[in-house]
Formats: sequence, C-alpha cells, structure tokens
Amino acid sequence: MWKEFKEFAMRGNVVDLAVGVIIGGAFGKIVSSLVNDILMPLVGLLLGGVDFSGLSWKFGKAVVKYGMFIQTVVDFFIISFSIFVFVKVLNKLYWHNKKEEEIKDTAPTLTKEEELLMEIRDLLKQQRETR
Repeated sequence: MWKEFKEFAMRGNVVDLAVGVIIGGAFGKIVSSLVNDILMPLVGLLLGGVDFSGLSWKFGKAVVKYGMFIQTVVDFFIISFSIFVFVKVLNKLYWHNKKEEEIKDTAPTLTKEEELLMEIRDLLKQQRETR
C-alpha cells in the first residue's frame, strides 16, 4: 500500500496541484496586502477618511464587521481579475503557438521539380541583376 501511495503522490498532477496551492496561497497574501494596505486606505481617503477595517455594527454582544467583509470582497475581485488576465495571456500564448505549429504542418512540401524550378528562377533573377 505504501508503494501505491508513493506512486500516487509522485504523479505529475499531484505535485503540480501542490505547487499551485502553495503559490496561490502566497499570491493571496500579496493581494490581501495590496487591498488592505494600499487600495482600501486610498478608497477610504476618497470617501472622506473612512477606515473600512473598523466599520462594524453592534447588536448586543454580537459584532458584524461589514468593513472587513467589504475588504474581503475587494480581495476576491482583484484575485479573480488577476487570474482571469493570467489565464487569458496563457491561452493567447498557447493558441499562438498552436497556430504556428499548424502553419508549419500545413506548409506544402515541394516536389523535386518545384525545387529545381525555384532554383532556376533564382539564378535567372541573379543574372538579370548583374547585367
């Protein structure tokens, strides 16, 4: 059973997924810092000095921190948009490479006669240019 688990864990997909999760977590921290430390203070300043992190409602002992919710929503939209742009760029690169491969694959192969005719044409052009 250990051998099967080891084979499963070392598959490319599992390792790729683990790397993606780790990078995603780090990216999430960067975006959270961007939102909390840069964007939201600027938005708060534009709205008259509002500090979103401190916005809350109190209902008895319960505290509803809607300011933190607003920051989390902004986080979500920035992360979603960043992923959208990243995937769009990757798709563009992928399809661009596919188109180049298709062009190479569909390029007509010349027969021996056609190659000889092209050589003759090129030689005739050279002779005309040297006159």
